[in-house]
Amino acid sequence: MRCRTSIATTALLVLTIAGCASEDSDDPTADRTGSGSGADCRIDGAVPIGAALSLTGPAGSYGDPQRKGLELALGELNSKGGITYDLRVEDDATDPKQGITVFEKFATTDAVSVILGPTLSTGAKVADPVAQENKVPVLGISNTAAGITEIGDYVFRDSLTEDVVIPQTIEKAKSALGLKKVVVLYGNDDAFTQSGYEAFKGALDEQGVEIAKTLTFSKADTDFRALLTDAKAANADALVVSGLIDAAIPLVTQARELGIDKPIIGGNGFNNPKLMKDAGAAAEGIIVGAAWNSASKASKNAAFLEAYQAKFGVAPDQFAAQAYTGFVLVDAAVREGCSASREAIKDNLGKLKDVDTVLGTFSFDDNRDAVHPAVVQIVKDGKFAVLE
Repeated sequence: MRCRTSIATTALLVLTIAGCASEDSDDPTADRTGSGSGADCRIDGAVPIGAALSLTGPAGSYGDPQRKGLELALGELNSKGGITYDLRVEDDATDPKQGITVFEKFATTDAVSVILGPTLSTGAKVADPVAQENKVPVLGISNTAAGITEIGDYVFRDSLTEDVVIPQTIEKAKSALGLKKVVVLYGNDDAFTQSGYEAFKGALDEQGVEIAKTLTFSKADTDFRALLTDAKAANADALVVSGLIDAAIPLVTQARELGIDKPIIGGNGFNNPKLMKDAGAAAEGIIVGAAWNSASKASKNAAFLEAYQAKFGVAPDQFAAQAYTGFVLVDAAVREGCSASREAIKDNLGKLKDVDTVLGTFSFDDNRDAVHPAVVQIVKDGKFAVLE
């Protein structure tokens, strides 16, 4: 026991070191300014951008499309002229401690102008403070748990929170399914899934839907049969689940194998094409709230879909769309003041309002959280479709 170091202790040690570094040195990005503004902005030298993504580990199926979305944006932005970006992608291996190390490297050794990521909210909870202490703006591109932007004024996100998406999901599902009673299941060892549970509970209470049972599991669990047998006995109208994709797939599959034919409503962790690919027919009818759908009427969406498919040979998902948008927003902030200094990016990100993006018309609110339309989806014929 004496040899075990907690994530919190590790984070505190890193923050102490990082805080001293930030206090004892000038901003290494202060001279990254140019001339002109907007489309006419010109900055000499490539602007270094850090991206901390979960390319391996349990969240790898989210991190890979994020990397692709950033690479697509990189090519398009560098071809615009005036500014070039040097994108530096590091794998945090879905490990919060590794995320701290990556953020420290970006903030000090690499001296990046802004950090994109990390993939999971659990990682953001411990890594974002490193950026805050070093006064590096960080833009979360998939962090939906409550409290992320409360870490500090250098922390932004373009991902809609579960508190925004889930109430719309439950309202739409209640209307479509006539929900009166549900069983709630959630992973109780992850910040994202716990936050999703709280959002589901609040939304269900608000809509007057009874929670017959609340059951918990670990993100490492793969056998949910005992839990699902307990859920089945409640004879509820639906199962409501907050879990990551590696838990969602076996849970959904085993539910159908046990004869549970009730609707399943998932949180943002279900919003992954891997659900349909690996769960097959068991995924049909699952309802998931989302920040983006390929059927979106946003004016930038059709071109994004075509370019992504052409470059990578697969269709993008929400995580790709949010990553792509994050880089576009950074570019808009850089061009606003024609400066890639950390302070300028931080200030100008906060000023972005009504930006035309693949997510729709996008703004940051006063808390540096995303404001844009949400969508409720249902799995139909192996694909996410908008639930009408």
